[in-house]
Amino acid sequence: MATIPVPAPEAQVSISPFGRVLGVLFSPGKTFEDIVKKPSWMLPIVLTTILSIAVSFSIDQRINWREFMSQQIEKNPRAAQMSAEQKQQQIEGGAKFSPAFTYGIGLLGPILGALVVSLVMWGAYSLLGGASTNFGTAFSITSHAFLTGLISSPLFILILYLKPYGTADLENPIAANLAAFLPDDSAKWLVALCKSFDIFTFWTLILLAIGFATVNPKKLKGSKTYTIAFGVWAAFVACRVGWAFIFS
Repeated sequence: MATIPVPAPEAQVSISPFGRVLGVLFSPGKTFEDIVKKPSWMLPIVLTTILSIAVSFSIDQRINWREFMSQQIEKNPRAAQMSAEQKQQQIEGGAKFSPAFTYGIGLLGPILGALVVSLVMWGAYSLLGGASTNFGTAFSITSHAFLTGLISSPLFILILYLKPYGTADLENPIAANLAAFLPDDSAKWLVALCKSFDIFTFWTLILLAIGFATVNPKKLKGSKTYTIAFGVWAAFVACRVGWAFIFS
């Protein structure tokens, strides 16, 4: 008897790089599954870098650097020990180098931030979750999770241009966190704590948790993947608040 040929299963079509950009924001589960199968990071890093440079340009256009540096110096507890001449020297020096520093952060910040977070999360999920993978995959997951900047960066730019010149708060520009509800004279450690409870930070952490869960769904079931992501965040917040408390 002739055997009936069994049709081979159709190969699943891979999501395009631009499809991943939208998919990670609106359909993260399926998108991260595709990223883990075929890691890539170039497009998200390029996009976030372009937006970061655009933010740096907007800051440079909308901030009065001399006034900003003057405000920063007055916030420093050591300001009372400085003479007027010393303060003026620091203001002039800060106003001179701040634009270059801002553009440097805009250019290098996205890739350096993604590298550091990738390394930390890669280690955390390997040690605590048993999600054995390579750094390239971890970096691909992280760079796509950082695409929440596609929303936060344009909001930042919009706020800079809507507010009067020189009045934007660079320390909490979007105010999408609990620090927005604190009075101006709040303790630095409390401000640092409340800034950590940020909508875009939580969104990024959720995407990281979803992304790393797709590496090994059997070991990272249920809440375990979120516990690791938010546990790393909690450790960072503790260090941040402690630093602010010591040097306040």
